[in-house]
Amino acid sequence: MNHSNQKSIANRLRGGLGLAVATVLISACASAPLPPTSALKEARDAIATAEQAGARQHAGAELDEAQQKLLKAERSVSKEQMQDAERLARESAIAAELATARTESAKAMAINREMGRSADALTEEMGRQGEEQ
Repeated sequence: MNHSNQKSIANRLRGGLGLAVATVLISACASAPLPPTSALKEARDAIATAEQAGARQHAGAELDEAQQKLLKAERSVSKEQMQDAERLARESAIAAELATARTESAKAMAINREMGRSADALTEEMGRQGEEQ
C-alpha cells in the first residue's frame, strides 16, 4: 500500500471512531433520567404542612415515616436511581398527607369532646335553674 492509501484509511478510522464516541456520549446523556424534582417538592411541602398542623403531637409515626422516605428518596437521587427516588418521594407525600389527616381528625375529636362537655354543663345548669323556680 502506498502512503496516501494508509492516510485515507487512518482518517476513515479516526472519523468512525469519533462518530462512535459521540454516539455513545449522546445516548448516555439522553438516557439519563432527570431527578423527580416535582415529586420531591410535593413531599417536602406535604411534610411542612403536616408539621404546621401539629402532626408531631397527633401523628408522629406517620410524620417520621414521611421524613424517612424523603431522606431515602434524596439518597436515591444522589445514586442516580431516579425511579426509586420518585416512588419514595410519592410515598413520602402520601405518608405526610396521612399525618395531616390524622392530626385534623384528632383535633376535630377533641373539639367534639369539649362541645359535649359544654352541652352537658349547660344542660345541668338549666336543670338547676328549673329546680329553683
